[in-house]
Amino acid sequence: MKLHPLSIPYRALSRGASVGFMLFFVGQSLSGTDVVPFPLAGPALVALAALGVVAAGLWQVAYYRRFEYRLTDDGLEITSGVVSRRNREIPLGRVQNVDISRNVVQRALGVAVLDLETAGGGGTEASLRYVGYDEAKRLQREIQRLKRGASETDAEETDADEDREELLFELRTGELALLSALQFDFRYLSLLAFGPAAFPFVPGVAELAFVGGIVLVTFLVGALWILSAAVTFTRYYGFRLAQVGDELRYERGLLQRYDGSIPLEKVQTLTLDANVLMRRFGYATLAVETAGYGPGQAPSGGSEAAVPMATRERVLRLAREVEAFELPEFSRPPKRARTRYAIRFALGVGALVGALWVLWQVTGRPVVWYAPLLPVGFVLLAPVAAHLKWRNRGYAAGEDHVFTRNGFWTRTTKVVPYYRIQTVIQSQTVFQRRRSLASVVIDTASSAGGVAAAVDLDSETAAELREFVGEKLQESLTERRGETDLRSDLDRDSSRRD
Repeated sequence: MKLHPLSIPYRALSRGASVGFMLFFVGQSLSGTDVVPFPLAGPALVALAALGVVAAGLWQVAYYRRFEYRLTDDGLEITSGVVSRRNREIPLGRVQNVDISRNVVQRALGVAVLDLETAGGGGTEASLRYVGYDEAKRLQREIQRLKRGASETDAEETDADEDREELLFELRTGELALLSALQFDFRYLSLLAFGPAAFPFVPGVAELAFVGGIVLVTFLVGALWILSAAVTFTRYYGFRLAQVGDELRYERGLLQRYDGSIPLEKVQTLTLDANVLMRRFGYATLAVETAGYGPGQAPSGGSEAAVPMATRERVLRLAREVEAFELPEFSRPPKRARTRYAIRFALGVGALVGALWVLWQVTGRPVVWYAPLLPVGFVLLAPVAAHLKWRNRGYAAGEDHVFTRNGFWTRTTKVVPYYRIQTVIQSQTVFQRRRSLASVVIDTASSAGGVAAAVDLDSETAAELREFVGEKLQESLTERRGETDLRSDLDRDSSRRD
């Protein structure tokens, strides 16, 4: 089968514009130099850019004619390449997620991008750019049906299931506004380093000194907060989550619309997140990790999030729809780990003071002589910071799952079924050995979203946890192999009777 015919002009315009602008500015930069000794006037530059647009358009026509795909009972076969040919076959059994994305222009044209993720997790395994939206939905349904091993006679029942989907969660406008306000991305704070350069119109910034700096930083933080809220609003606009058979279906996005599936049988880890503000008001988020990718690593930039924000009770209820569990009491690290954190924070403040003192000595422009020593006051906060970090760390090992919890600004709780574990690693740094501490890392096939880790446990406790998790892993695998063998025997008996 071929891509949508409108993919030719769409790709030609998007790629041709980039090539045309590049040739225009390159020609303008090289005009009159040793590379291009003759001057390039305006019409010549425009002609050069137009030539690039035409070349890009012809290339896209050839790309369309040479691109073919075919969905079989075993996998998706893709043949592509204008100059060199490339043949790929993606086994359906390896497919983890099937995502559909459309921006505003693509929605107007009726085309979409179909992305397939496999267990490799290193990136998109296959991408069809661009097919009709109806064709993308058909491929999404067919791939999931073929993965389940359903026959052609089940296709009508599958279509009927689409009409019987169970809506699990829908983000209302008020909840979206609250989510946008509470889910501040602290990575935006790194832009504060460019604050003075970004606001050169502020008169006398250098002379405003300390008070002016506080005003400027406050203004920038407010602006960044608004920026973060706008990004969150457009990302989760129209979010809805439904269950269709044995998979979850989600839709979300304002400018870029995403439509994807999360197969329940491929779920590796559940991640519950809540930043400081969300915990204060009783909210949390839920992310589902598969072997294809973890939170934030999908082409949709986090489309696998099952619940972007809801009350903590509602999040837990939905999480138990995916994996049956009960949150246990967490065991914290020993108190000597808290002392270790306080020392680390104090040493960090000391390093900052030393760096500022050297900077002021080199530049010779301190506002006041004691300015480099101002961060010393943060040493008083080191015990508080250490206690908060210690209090928000912990682990628990239940009958069917292992749980870990880490982080103060954003507290992350991971729920890992034993049968999904790949490796259990006990490690010690040089500094941990001095205090008889160790960490246990619980790795799954989805660790792109961050591994589950029980950090700074007592060395003996860490060894016991590692052994316990390893034993539970073997027990769960043996139990599941027995269930698989039983199903196989029942299927064979049924086939003989038929």
